[in-house]
Amino acid sequence: MQDNMDVQQIISAIGLQVINHLPVYGGDINKTYRLQTADEIFFLKVNDSAAFPEMFRKEAEGLTALRKHFSLTVPEVLKHGEAAGKQYLLMNFIEKGSPQKHFWQSFGTALAEMHKKPDACFGWYENNYIGSIIQSNEQTTSWQQFYGGMRILPLVRQLYDSGHFNKTDVLQAEKLCKEAGNLFPEEAPALLHGDLWSGNFCVAANGNAAIYDPAVYYGHREMDLGMTRLFGGFDRAFYEAYNAAYPLEPGWRQRLPLTQLYPLLVHAILFGGHYLHSVRNTLQDFK
Repeated sequence: MQDNMDVQQIISAIGLQVINHLPVYGGDINKTYRLQTADEIFFLKVNDSAAFPEMFRKEAEGLTALRKHFSLTVPEVLKHGEAAGKQYLLMNFIEKGSPQKHFWQSFGTALAEMHKKPDACFGWYENNYIGSIIQSNEQTTSWQQFYGGMRILPLVRQLYDSGHFNKTDVLQAEKLCKEAGNLFPEEAPALLHGDLWSGNFCVAANGNAAIYDPAVYYGHREMDLGMTRLFGGFDRAFYEAYNAAYPLEPGWRQRLPLTQLYPLLVHAILFGGHYLHSVRNTLQDFK
């Protein structure tokens, strides 16, 4: 009942003449709704304003950056703000369809072309979120420094402070991060989706990929590739097309544990369990 009252207040604040609104299920963090007016269908995300400050403003910035450089479908941000103690993000609704014949090839090529959009620094102009965790994005010209200082060590220390990790775990992480400059090939900072797994894309009505729920920053492009391989992986044609459009440096598959360490740390903080063991196994492999 309270959720419905909150949504009604947000709809009123936005100014839409909504015929009906229905909850959309599937996410863990936000409440989401399908809003229908006489002419259009919209997608609305709602969360507490205090729990995750400016989450949707930051997400809107990321989606706008992706829309500028990703040639397939990204939701258009229509409005974001606060009402009734809640924050909201209003976007166009992505209707789902069936994949066109070369779906995976088009997807891989589009991601490769987006990764070709370089920046002078790794990071982003502000911190944002990956899931419900604040993602540190202080800019640096060194991938080794960014990988260790902004991605791995803050989360390892958070696990140590919570009692899930011990000093040995921290020391192993520090050693790995010191070696990161030798483990990763040197490349320019690439615009990344930042959280590109199977739950953050769909087949749009036009038969091509639509991507959403980003954790955008400029980073080593293999980070996006690692994420795509973490929970089952994308179709082989995706990687072949990507590599044809923007050839990957030799050994990228062997570096997957390094690129997957960050999302595994995020999951270890959020869910614990076997993710803690997965992180430890990666750290031990590179000790």
